Amino acid sequence: MDLSGCRDIISSLPEAISCHILSFLPTKEAASTSVLSKKWRYLFAFVPNLDLDESVYLNPENETEVSSSFMDFVDRVLALQGNSPLHKFSLKIGDGVEPDRIIPWINNVLERGVSDLDLHVYLETEFVFPSEMFLSKTLVRLKLMLYPLLEFEDVYLPKLKTLYIDSCYFEKYGIGLTKLLSGCPILEDLVLDDIPWCTWDFASVSVPTLKRLTLSTQVRDEFPKSVSIDTPNLVYLKFTDTVAGKYPKVNFDSLVEAHIDLRLLQGHQGYGENDMVGNATDFIMRICNVKTLYLSSNTLQVLTYSCDAIPIFNNLTHLTIESNPEVGWQSLPGLLKNSPNLETLIFQGLIHKATDKCGDVCLCKPREEIRSCLASSPVKVIKILKFGEISDDMEKQREQIKYFLETMPNLEKMILYYNTTSVEDVTEVSSRLQRLVSKLASSTCIVQLISDNLSLSSTVSTNGLLCF
Repeated sequence: MDLSGCRDIISSLPEAISCHILSFLPTKEAASTSVLSKKWRYLFAFVPNLDLDESVYLNPENETEVSSSFMDFVDRVLALQGNSPLHKFSLKIGDGVEPDRIIPWINNVLERGVSDLDLHVYLETEFVFPSEMFLSKTLVRLKLMLYPLLEFEDVYLPKLKTLYIDSCYFEKYGIGLTKLLSGCPILEDLVLDDIPWCTWDFASVSVPTLKRLTLSTQVRDEFPKSVSIDTPNLVYLKFTDTVAGKYPKVNFDSLVEAHIDLRLLQGHQGYGENDMVGNATDFIMRICNVKTLYLSSNTLQVLTYSCDAIPIFNNLTHLTIESNPEVGWQSLPGLLKNSPNLETLIFQGLIHKATDKCGDVCLCKPREEIRSCLASSPVKVIKILKFGEISDDMEKQREQIKYFLETMPNLEKMILYYNTTSVEDVTEVSSRLQRLVSKLASSTCIVQLISDNLSLSSTVSTNGLLCF
């Protein structure tokens, strides 16, 4: 093919557009364009985003040589760019990289006014981030991951809005975390992942400007001694932790959506009131303003054994419950009774541990002993996820669905998400649902069965129609 008449369209683009295109490429590929011509070499010097990942260079047969090659590459890239402004710098490195090379790289991008800094540092030797990083006047987003020690004398990050810390250690434990957060005057989004504060004397998150908080700790054989969270403007919370010994201060006055996964100390689950460790009452009582609430099966267990009372959720309209065959529904009746404006109830599975204290939401007790709170429930929509996932208990699941339909007069729609690859299974369940319509407590209720695996949907209403 004769290409002599072909035109190099990309090279003819305005420099600003070419540079913008380069910013979306991994740095290794973007840097390779610098050999095309003097123009491309000049353009790469002004690429605003650098993404440097040592794993791209990994060669199991000679890791030392690869790490050396990567370090030399980073040095060349930074030298080539000189003092040009930088927006984002992402660095992912393993144990083969020399710690003495890392700090100059970080200081280089800080001096160039980087606003988005993402550092994944996995070193077997102790590594401390440079103090200059915690005094940056340009950082808007900071992400730190994998085992470095966070040690600093002073912290002042006046523009930082997003802070993500994963598997890092604070040199002064709770005092270190408090100092870090106090130096972020406009912080809005905070993620603390796998922070080992169960070994600290106290942990405190006090940020008046915070809007989103995601906190997750791993399961350990210890529980946090003291946890305080003072976030009056928080609207979104995702919280995974072991119940603490105490919660001296909890402020969630503006909270709209919460995903709560509180767990009892390992080895104490389900043993009873005399065996519980910690008390979740002060924490649970402060989430009462939420409109959307997700509760894990662990949290249901905490509400049963480690909570003195369930608050009134006057604003709650959407509630999601995770079920577990090893955990009972003892706390569910109280939750529903204390949610007077609940509209949508979502179950992630229906199979739970049968106990004589499950109350009147399920069929764990003989029917004649049940005085159901569902008869006064305001719920209009029930969604059941993972229906049929435990095939051995299909009859029990169908009976539970039947019980909901027969006892909830305000129910307008029930949606079942059926995890099956069999068209026959969908047809059978749909036929059973059709036979239930004459017994519905609500004359307007529609029951819908959806199988995403088969791209099938069937709907049953009081007129007896069944549609696929």
